[in-house]
Amino acid sequence: MLDKEDLTIGRIRDVVILPGAGKEPPRALGLVVTLQRRRIFVNLGQIAEISVDGAHLHGGAVDLERFTRRTGEILASELYGQHVEDGTVVDVAISPSEQRRVGWEVSALAISHGRSLLHRGPEVVPWDRHPELFKTDPLGEQLAELRELQPADLATAVEGLPPTRRSQIAAALEDEQLADLLEELPEQDQVRLLASLGLERSAGVVEEMQPDDAADLLAELPDEQRERLLTAMETVQAEDLRRLLRYGPKTAGGLMTSQPLIVTPDTPVAEVLARIRDPDTPVTAAAQVYVCEPPMVTPTGRYLGTVGFQRLLRRAPSVLAGQCVEARIFVRPDLPERDLAARIAAYNLVSVAVCDEDGRLVGAVTVDDVLDHLLPANWRRTGG
Repeated sequence: MLDKEDLTIGRIRDVVILPGAGKEPPRALGLVVTLQRRRIFVNLGQIAEISVDGAHLHGGAVDLERFTRRTGEILASELYGQHVEDGTVVDVAISPSEQRRVGWEVSALAISHGRSLLHRGPEVVPWDRHPELFKTDPLGEQLAELRELQPADLATAVEGLPPTRRSQIAAALEDEQLADLLEELPEQDQVRLLASLGLERSAGVVEEMQPDDAADLLAELPDEQRERLLTAMETVQAEDLRRLLRYGPKTAGGLMTSQPLIVTPDTPVAEVLARIRDPDTPVTAAAQVYVCEPPMVTPTGRYLGTVGFQRLLRRAPSVLAGQCVEARIFVRPDLPERDLAARIAAYNLVSVAVCDEDGRLVGAVTVDDVLDHLLPANWRRTGG
């Protein structure tokens, strides 16, 4: 394993595989890497390239928590030596997925036919010549199917499961996937599912949630449980959520996210568009950016206005964001949600800035957040 400077930081020991749903190829989720005698998991989404030199990281930090295999996962090393109809498995090939926009999948197997003089080396065959190698238990098969669903559809499917199976599915999902699921569930179901996890896992999942959704979930917990969870979280994220929890749930402050896309006025358009293109940025958050004086984290310096991505596309890459500001519409944190909805509708906004009395940006409310609160509690079952 090589960092972005091509310095060795660990040794690859295994590949974590998840069986595909139906006839889909098995997914390669990540690598098991030995780092200072500790086996850790590195998601393949963090890998820029795999070459004869090794796996090259995009950059950034890796999670140093010890690797533990989850329900339904298969290790490539477990396939080595498996006997199949035409020989023995000696290697597994993975490649970037052809069907998914991002991700890796198992593409082929190397099959040895023994030491016969007629066969000088293993034969490389498609993975689906031996699909039985990737079969797992019923829970693993169900998990493979659920992981292919969009978060809203996954929430609908999980809601129909018995409580025990829900807990099993939650334990098997990655933190980011479980966070996406929780954001789509009714708040009482979120609380029940979170209660089935340990404190450390719960803290990790809440950290992956959008701040406004995480604050809504924490507001439903008993005071003592909420405080334990916040104490177990990263300090910066915990403080961010504590600030959001000060606002009433039916106000702009209670609905806002504290992490909109924020840029300084001297940021070139090319850099702003690069941030918008980040696949991890929610669609509604990518629709417009907020131009503020430093600092760039909420509460920011003086709020200067917003720029929609369409306007950015029409400007030269070298133009500065401060020269593209379209409007300086904002609301106060204590604005009631119905007045907030009326303001968004009146100005045809996809999101609106929330500023404090000093003119600093403290967050932003997107139109989907408003709809989630104004629609009936059971809207997902009746019309979603």
